[in-house]
Amino acid sequence: MKKKLIKIYKSDLFTEFFDNEKSSGLVLIACTIVSLVLANSIFGSQYHHMWLTPIGGQSLEYWINDGLMAIFFLLIGLELEREIYIGELSNIKDALLPIFAALGGMLVPAGLYLLLNQADFTRSGAGIPMATDIAFALGVLSLLGNRVPLSLKIFLTALAVIDDLGAILVIAAFYTKTLFWTNLLSALGILLVMFIMNRMKVVKLWPYLIGGVIMWYFMLNSGIHATITGVLLAFVIPFEGGEKKSISYQLQHFLHKPVGFIILPLFALANTAIVLSSNIGETLEQHYSIGIAVGLILGKPIGIALFSFLAVSIGFCKLPADLNWKTIISVGFLGGIGFTMSIFITLLAFDNQEIINNAKFVILLSSLAAGTIGFLALKKTLKKVN
Repeated sequence: MKKKLIKIYKSDLFTEFFDNEKSSGLVLIACTIVSLVLANSIFGSQYHHMWLTPIGGQSLEYWINDGLMAIFFLLIGLELEREIYIGELSNIKDALLPIFAALGGMLVPAGLYLLLNQADFTRSGAGIPMATDIAFALGVLSLLGNRVPLSLKIFLTALAVIDDLGAILVIAAFYTKTLFWTNLLSALGILLVMFIMNRMKVVKLWPYLIGGVIMWYFMLNSGIHATITGVLLAFVIPFEGGEKKSISYQLQHFLHKPVGFIILPLFALANTAIVLSSNIGETLEQHYSIGIAVGLILGKPIGIALFSFLAVSIGFCKLPADLNWKTIISVGFLGGIGFTMSIFITLLAFDNQEIINNAKFVILLSSLAAGTIGFLALKKTLKKVN
């Protein structure tokens, strides 16, 4: 039964996830270009203020980042849940390679950033180069067509999902400034109720969605970033073996397109309205800029390849037969495409708007560089399929 579900996972939902991610990656690129052009045009002021439009006492940008992005994290949580139960992470031997790769891809970039920002107040940005953007990374990988083996697609997808989970944990642990215990306990209480519903075999989706919205409200006012709600909600929604009739499968299937083609593009448009500095050289010389660039462009491939090599050398796991170390190093550069999660963490790490804008700009440049290097390296490394 499990082998049948894994087959469905790899041939059906995984293909849908991969195809939607690669398509939404191209949409994100287009949205980023449009946003940068508009922000630096004669309409720049109006475009910037559009995202500051007040809605319910908060700006439109706030509701996108704290509200809609919770739905993005819900999708990430559902994908992670599927990976753990019947996917690449269901077999501990197979899971260890992307787990170690993701761990290296988080620790090494953060370490390099801190090394370059030791005595600087910008050391709070250490989480920025830890993240991998799934949509962009898979979008670049898809440009190589049928020369990309399935094992590499699965490796990068699992790595990016684990990477995002790591980023979520970092947000919860290091970017929470003040805790409001009453609201946090209320949120956790609602989570407990939904867990009990799960154990009692309540398989209607609407009670979980209503509970999720209420939990989001309390989490929003707890001091912990409200988007964490999405991941927590994903793990109390009944998985039911991962079959197509399960509400987990149906919700994940439903969310792919709204997240990929509405929520993430809105996030890109709202958060890349960057007015480019007249002195780009000065921006790139800042310690935090160098830390982000080094972390994403060098730290990611070094960390992914090094920790993968150590895991295989010690005997914890094996390298797939159709992959080699050149391929792992090459795909490691795609891990350096931070974008969505890196920008998200930037908003939490810094309070100074100038630093935020500069960091976003460096993230875009670094992600472009890492993606280009990764694409060219994989094009040379992977055999062309006729």
